[in-house]
Amino acid sequence: MKRFHFPLRPVAILRAHQQARAREIFAAAVSEYGKAWDRLAALQARQRDLEARMQAGRRTIYRAADEVSALAAYHGTCTEVTKADQAVTAARAVMDERREQYLEAHRAVKVVDKLELKARTAYRQEVERESQIELDEMAGFRVARRLAASTIASS
Repeated sequence: MKRFHFPLRPVAILRAHQQARAREIFAAAVSEYGKAWDRLAALQARQRDLEARMQAGRRTIYRAADEVSALAAYHGTCTEVTKADQAVTAARAVMDERREQYLEAHRAVKVVDKLELKARTAYRQEVERESQIELDEMAGFRVARRLAASTIASS
């Protein structure tokens, strides 16, 4: 009986490597998205803190220099929040693109896996067919020997 040989094995190996690489790239994009989101959350918390300080400062004695300083810091933080929000949006777009690339690589691996499964099924059927033919031949030889032995014994 011959061993199973899948002629597309090199393609399967190559596609598995491509899938692993796409998974790594996707994981890096997810990480970058998480970092961008964390930065945005920290800046938004800072912005809320500045707003609370400005509100608390207005309840006490009004100092123009403090108000100008706080307002400048607040505007700077608002600008950073806007940029961070844009960075989150860009990171999300990159992450979605990397996800699609990973899914495409995964589909390519699945195609080769299905082809291998079909090839293995065909191989097993062929082996079973050959085995059945051998069993049939052995049974035929036994019957022929018995007939020959009974013919010799009856003569």
